[in-house]
Amino acid sequence: MTQDNGTRVTEFILLGFAVRQEVQYILFLVFLVIYITSLVGNVGMILLIKCDARLHTPMYFFLQNLSFVDLCYTSAITPKMLVNFLVKDKSMSFSGCVIQLYVYGTFGTVECYLLAAMAVDRYVAICNPLRYPIVMSHKACIQLVTGSYVMGSLNATIHTGFLFSLSFCNSNIINHFFCDLPPILALSCSSIDVNIMLVIILVGFNLLSTLLVVFFSYIYILAAILRMSSTAGRHKAFSTCASHLTAVTIFYGTLFYMYLQPSSSESQENDKEASVFYGIIIPMLNPLIYSLRNKEVKEAVKILTKSCS
Repeated sequence: MTQDNGTRVTEFILLGFAVRQEVQYILFLVFLVIYITSLVGNVGMILLIKCDARLHTPMYFFLQNLSFVDLCYTSAITPKMLVNFLVKDKSMSFSGCVIQLYVYGTFGTVECYLLAAMAVDRYVAICNPLRYPIVMSHKACIQLVTGSYVMGSLNATIHTGFLFSLSFCNSNIINHFFCDLPPILALSCSSIDVNIMLVIILVGFNLLSTLLVVFFSYIYILAAILRMSSTAGRHKAFSTCASHLTAVTIFYGTLFYMYLQPSSSESQENDKEASVFYGIIIPMLNPLIYSLRNKEVKEAVKILTKSCS
């Protein structure tokens, strides 16, 4: 920290996990395996969809972007966390913290909107199958994905800009394993009322608006499935939604747990656990969920494996 009309923070110290060094080595190996699995799974999903012409549909276009988003936001936090398990100097520069928060915030928000877009895609496919090629045209898919990235970038820009315009003079020790919004706000000696209001408004809007889109899409989907006379048709419709619904449940459940609990020292420790699940484990689970529960993806993998061998 340097002196300039008071004490100004030029770097942050990430506390990480309060465990013995021996346990930190074990955690390093565990999270390294998880991160490598995430990289292989998401890169593999992107390449598989790109290479297999049968997967060039709106649903897999969104899934390809979802894999890219998972890859980006887990890569924003995991490598630094892995390094900190092995070194004593757990510092991070001010600019590095800004970049990490911005990238993480951008792609985390994009995922909310992509999951909502995927719900709309399933709604149109099941409830309006004859109009599906027109409604979910390539242009419409591009617009939905572009809108998701715009909303993510706008959300992260606002939070990052307002957060790092504050003064940090109490401490530079972040009780977390990466630069997240709540633990950094706790360090500020400025008034954070505006920041808290922005969190409530923007995070609340992003979560609730996208969740409502998902909720009402599945209400209509469920009604359409129950009207089907064919058991095989019902099973097929359920199977096409199962992977997405599983991913949505895990993702939103973790986010609401993180952001809607009251702030306390205990909640900060709970936030770390939730952040591990949200930022590290979910990006690993998504490609597994969509590959293990998706017949077309499994067939594409078999064909690709045969052609390679």
